[in-house]
Amino acid sequence: MKNNNELRALLDIDYPIIQAPMAGGPTTPELISEVSNYGGLGMVGAGYLHTDQLTEQIGKVKRLTSRPFGVNLFIIDPPEVSEKEIESSSKALQYFRNKLNLKETSNDVSYKGNDLDRKIDVIISESVPICSFTFGLPPHEVTTRLKQKGIRVIGTATTVKEAIAVQQAGMDAVVAQGNEAGGHRGSFSKPEDSSGIGTMALVPQVCDHVTIPVIASGGVMDARGIAASHVLGAQGVQMGSAFLTTDESGAHSEHKAAILKANDDDTVVTKAFSGKWARGIRNEFTDYMGKESTSIAPYPIQNSLTKPIRTEAKKKENPQYMSLWAGQGLRLSQKVRVRELMDELVRGTEELIDWS
Repeated sequence: MKNNNELRALLDIDYPIIQAPMAGGPTTPELISEVSNYGGLGMVGAGYLHTDQLTEQIGKVKRLTSRPFGVNLFIIDPPEVSEKEIESSSKALQYFRNKLNLKETSNDVSYKGNDLDRKIDVIISESVPICSFTFGLPPHEVTTRLKQKGIRVIGTATTVKEAIAVQQAGMDAVVAQGNEAGGHRGSFSKPEDSSGIGTMALVPQVCDHVTIPVIASGGVMDARGIAASHVLGAQGVQMGSAFLTTDESGAHSEHKAAILKANDDDTVVTKAFSGKWARGIRNEFTDYMGKESTSIAPYPIQNSLTKPIRTEAKKKENPQYMSLWAGQGLRLSQKVRVRELMDELVRGTEELIDWS
């Protein structure tokens, strides 16, 4: 496997397989630790966690593994949103509140920040060895603080321009995320749209323009995807949807079931749930809100407005109103334990390429 040892040495792992940091519940301590215990890299999806929740989850992971693991954080710019936009979005969402017998909730969803500095303090104090970022670049002083403590820093890019910016920001590696990826895309260098560069096209172009290790992400579901990524020049892969349906995943049972029975063309890229483009399985919510596109508030305001609906839908086991994030390779998903999946990935890749 070309240049494989560099990323392995950088992250101190046996296999360059990174479990994607899926925020919002799927990345349980059990999932994270099982990936790390096998020799891959488990990641805490801390984008929506408060600092005390982050501290608690890190502690649980540490009790389950002595191997390296990482924490992923969001870089979120304060949104520009008017009261009229919030009211318009809330009005459109009333249809779903009525369906779920929810009382109309308050529209006081002003963005109060995501405590980035305090989360960095937690990561440093807990000696977490790896920290990655999505949706943008952290302030220079944040990267400097982490690296001074020996913490490896990884950025996320969806274009060559973004990958170059990640390298120039002093990060140690970059995740090249193709449009096939499930959930939110990590775009940050230009106004967002629903289009995007696919993994197959993105990875080799990124590899040609940066010297730091490249990690392929988006649509990688099995050994064939890992092998293909390395032939394209990536030194590792980051996989999300493949881990969503494992027994250790914290994804809702209806979410897992939807993935396991979905077809390859059942995903849609939508802003309906969060106000930011994300790929998931099409359902009644995405169809209805697709017709109400002018009534979707920007991220993360829309995410706050829809949270009560998504929470109640989970309680009532109604997948039609859940955010069923999944990538385009979902027909390759399996109901297995993490160790079984890692076995398949490692052994299958060894049969296809030399990763000595």
